Amino acid sequence: MSLDALSIPPASGQTPHGLIVILHGWGANAQDLASLVPMLNLPDYHFLLPNAPFSHPQVAGGKMWYDLAREDYKGLTLSQELLEDWLKSLASTIGVPLEATILSGFSQGGAMTLDVGLMLPLGGLICMSGYLHRTPQDIEPPLPSVLIVHGRQDTVVPITAAQRVRDFLLSLGAPMQYKEFEMGHEIRPEVVEVIREFILVNTGVAPD
Repeated sequence: MSLDALSIPPASGQTPHGLIVILHGWGANAQDLASLVPMLNLPDYHFLLPNAPFSHPQVAGGKMWYDLAREDYKGLTLSQELLEDWLKSLASTIGVPLEATILSGFSQGGAMTLDVGLMLPLGGLICMSGYLHRTPQDIEPPLPSVLIVHGRQDTVVPITAAQRVRDFLLSLGAPMQYKEFEMGHEIRPEVVEVIREFILVNTGVAPD
């Protein structure tokens, strides 16, 4: 079992400056966040948007990283292992090392980003409207830089979930940016600009 992904090579046709992985949320799929790619305006980057491995029980065409409706989060361990192995394979398949790879995710994808990404030597992590479902264990520094963005009016994942992530990462000494926005469970243009700058800085490219 592996992850299939929507692959969007650099629009410039040049060797990629970095690799951006975007994980969708519960009940969505790889296409759901594809509109972010042109909005980010990063023509020298390769984007990969993987589908979660499990079909959502109620949403036609929807996927999930694990079953949020169950207390045991069925599927979580397998998804963690699949995602970690897949990320480690990208240096050979895409040609971009982990150190120049940014792992990002929205909602449940944000939880997966933190859960797996904190264990790997990635260029950075972006958690959009996400949360910590469980406190990751055995995390050792140095940790990748982390950007957390969240809406104050989010009724799906409350702002307190983002604040818990912030406080946990601060306790670990992780290099971190934390930003709240006047929005709900969504990604607005002002968020995209913050994400773009984070990507450029953490892949060694000066922002415009």
